[in-house]
Formats: sequence, C-alpha cells, structure tokens
Amino acid sequence: MTTTTAYAGTFLTVEHRQALLPNGRSVQVECVNHPGAVLIVPFASPQRVILLRQYRPVIEDWLYELPAGTIEQGEKPLACARREIIEETGFRAGIMRRIGRIYPVPGYSTEIITMFAAERLTRVGMACEDDEVIEPLIFNKKAVRELFQHGRLIDAKTICGLALCGWL
Repeated sequence: MTTTTAYAGTFLTVEHRQALLPNGRSVQVECVNHPGAVLIVPFASPQRVILLRQYRPVIEDWLYELPAGTIEQGEKPLACARREIIEETGFRAGIMRRIGRIYPVPGYSTEIITMFAAERLTRVGMACEDDEVIEPLIFNKKAVRELFQHGRLIDAKTICGLALCGWL
C-alpha cells in the first residue's frame, strides 16, 4: 500500500493512504496519525466530579470537559494521566484506575483515548500549559446530568468517560 505525507506538524501527521478493504476493494483514505491521549474522570468524592470549563480556540468557544491530554513520545498512558490531572485540575490522584478506551474519530484518525477514574485527590496546584485557559469546577451527579440534558455538555470524550462511570 502506498502512503504519502500531506502534512507533518509537531505531534500530528496527515497522510493519504491506499487501503485494501476486506472485500478486496482498494480505496484512498486520508488519515490523521495521532500519538494517543488520555482522559481522566477525577472524583473529588464519590458524589462529586471535577469538570473543566475550558476555552477551545479551534471552535472559538467554551466547553465543559474532563481533564485530558496527548501522550508524549515514550510516555505510558498512566503516566500521562497522572501528569494531566495535576496540570489541569491542580490535584494529584492517590488512586488511578483504567476504565476503558475509545476511538473518538476512527473514520479519519488513529487516535485512541485511554480513560481513567481518579480518586483520593490531594490539592497540589495547577500547572496549565500556555495555550490552556481552564477553570476547574466541582459538580454533583444531578448537575452533570442537567448540563448534558440541556445540551451544555457536548464534548464526546467527556460524555464517554462519564457514561463509563455511570454518571450519564
């Protein structure tokens, strides 16, 4: 199969690939190669979860999201999750357990998001990156469900993570 790189960025590449399907057909696909990411469901208590109100410049809007981040080269998903929860919420997790994985956009990306539930949180201080505008907020289950029901919780990875924990 032939592959041509159309774009190479700091952590993403876009390729044109010739792919052979199980039915024997050959098709041209565009593929975003992504190193993978993590998502964390941080429980401030069994009845309260931390969501981020985060500005996303690509869509020029604010979203409610769970903490998440891209895995750095050579980094394991658990190490990334431990780093990201501190950076984005200001809390360290005493317990981090894997709850699942998702392909958020398998039609054009190789990205896999590994999801973790975080418990026994200890405040250590936020360390956001320069391009992050984040406000951590604590919600109970009823408030999270209301955000979802009123169309204010629309980030797909966050919806998946909350659903895996029985919050939606």
